[in-house]
This record gives sequence, C-alpha cells and structure tokens, in this order.
Amino acid sequence: MHELGLVNYAVKEVDKFAKERGVTNIKTVTLEFGEVSGIIPAYLYDYWDWYTKKYHLLEGTKLKCDEIPAVTWCDDCKITYSTIKYGKTCPHCGS
Repeated sequence: MHELGLVNYAVKEVDKFAKERGVTNIKTVTLEFGEVSGIIPAYLYDYWDWYTKKYHLLEGTKLKCDEIPAVTWCDDCKITYSTIKYGKTCPHCGS
C-alpha cells in the first residue's frame, strides 16, 4: 500500500508550497500517475480524505487523479501503441 506514502508526501509538499507562497485557499489537488504504476486510485481518495484533516490548509480539498496511459514506441515502424493492450508485440508491424 504505497498509496499512503504518496498521499503523505503530496500533502506535505502542497502544504509547504502553499505556505511559502502565501496561498490561503486550495480547492483541488491533481495527482498524475502512469497506467502501469500499480496505484489504486480508490485508496488515494480514502487516504486523502483521512490525512488532509491533519492540515488546516488542505482540509476539505478535493483530490483529482489523472492516469497517464502506458504507451510503447516501436523502433521498427516508428509508431506508438497501447502497452496494456498489446504488450511487447507491435500491432502495426508485429515486431
């Protein structure tokens, strides 16, 4: 469950960043992570709601998770394709 560690780090960094710049209101924090990262977004949301209660500035903020698709580049045909769907075999040229 590395999600708790990610939330812990993100909350502390956002809090520090906001304080250094005099930010007094944060509505949403967006985390981007790769499709094959193994992160479970539902855990992030649960931990976020629990952990941000400890930080006045972040309490009540909304967490938004953006998953970045995994893409593979084929050196033979010079085209990208979905890593999850096709794995190591290029659907365009079969290499």
